[in-house]
Amino acid sequence: MDGIFVNNPFVVGKYLSDDYFCDRVAETDFLRKQIYNGRNVALISPRRIGKSGLIQHFFNQPDIKDDYYLFFVDIYATTSLAEFVYTLGKEIYEQLKPTTTVWKEKFFQIITSFRVGFKFDAMTGAPGLDIGLGDIQTPQTTLDEIFSYINEADKPCIIAIDEFQQIGEYAERNVEALLRTKIQQCRRAQFIFSGSKRHMMSNMFYSPSKPFYQSAISMGLEPIPINTYTDFAIRLFEGNGRHVDKSVVEAVWQKYDGYTWFIQMMMNELFALTLPGEICRSERIDEAQRNVIMSQENNYMTLLSQLPPKQKIVLQAIAKEGIARNITSSGFIKKYSLNSASSVQAAVKLLLKNDMITQTDNAYRVYDYFFSEWLAKVY
Repeated sequence: MDGIFVNNPFVVGKYLSDDYFCDRVAETDFLRKQIYNGRNVALISPRRIGKSGLIQHFFNQPDIKDDYYLFFVDIYATTSLAEFVYTLGKEIYEQLKPTTTVWKEKFFQIITSFRVGFKFDAMTGAPGLDIGLGDIQTPQTTLDEIFSYINEADKPCIIAIDEFQQIGEYAERNVEALLRTKIQQCRRAQFIFSGSKRHMMSNMFYSPSKPFYQSAISMGLEPIPINTYTDFAIRLFEGNGRHVDKSVVEAVWQKYDGYTWFIQMMMNELFALTLPGEICRSERIDEAQRNVIMSQENNYMTLLSQLPPKQKIVLQAIAKEGIARNITSSGFIKKYSLNSASSVQAAVKLLLKNDMITQTDNAYRVYDYFFSEWLAKVY
C-alpha cells in the first residue's frame, strides 16, 4: 500500500490511489496514447460507471502528473457561460495555488477580470481567489483571458471537463462554437471531454453540423469485467483481515450490471458488516442492500415529493417493472393505471432530461438502482 490508510477499502465517490482503484489498465493506456499524440478525447458513457475515477487515475500516473499541469472541471451544475468561465478559472487557480511557479504569478496579470476577487487571508496573509459570479461582467472576455493564460503555461496542460454536454443547455446560443474556436487555438493544452448523456454527446461530436465534429477521439467505457472486479474485491477483503466468498462479489456485480459506483457502495457496506477474521457470505447481501437504501431514504422521499404527479406515477411504474419496454402500449398503461400514451411520453421526456431514468434502445429503467429498489418496494 502507498501510505494511505482507510477504515474501509471500498472507497466511494472519490479517488485515493492505485491501491483502491480497480483495473482500467487498457483505458488508461488509451488515454495516455491520445494525449501524448496531441489528440483530444471525448469520453462518452453512462453515469456511475467510473468516468471521473478513470480520469483521476490517469492524472495520478507518475509520468502524467510530472509532465503536465492537470485540471479537472466538473460543469454538471453550471447553467451559463458565466458559470462555466467561473468554474474553469477557479479550478485552474486552486490547482496552481500550492505551487510557486512564475506561471502562477501571472494569473491575475493576464486574467484581469478576476482581479476583483484577489484577496489576502486575514490570518495567514496568503493570496486567495474569492470571486462571485457577479464579478464576471463579460464572460467571453474572461474566457479569452483564461485561454491566453493557458497558452503561457511553462509545461503542457491537460484539462478534463466533466459532464461536457451541459454546455448544450446554456441559454447562450454560441457557446459550442466559441469553445471550439478557443480549444482549436490552444497550443498548451489537451482536452478530455467527459459526458454521460450519450445522445447529446454523440450529437456534439458526430454531427457534421456541430462545431465539435471530428475534434476528438471518441472513447466509451464498459463495466469492469466481473472476474477482474471479483479478484479486486477479494484482495481488498484479504488485505484487511477479512474474507468474502467469490459468489458474493459476483452476485453484487450482476445485480447492478457492473456499474462501479453501486457495486462499490454494496461492497463498502458488506465489508462494514464483516468482522475481522469473518467470511462474508451471500446471506449478507439483502441486509447490506437494506442498509444502503435506508441511509438514502430521506433523500428519496424528498426527491419524490418534488416530482409532479404524472412523472411520479410513471417513475414508479418503471421501477416496478425493473426494465420497462413498450411503455406507451395499452398493456403497460392498463397494468399501472396510467393516463394515456401521450401523458406517458411527456413524463418520460422530462424524467430523461432530469436524469431520473435512463434509456437503452426501447428499454427504460430508473437510473439509480437503489432508488429503483426503494420505489418498487415502498409504492
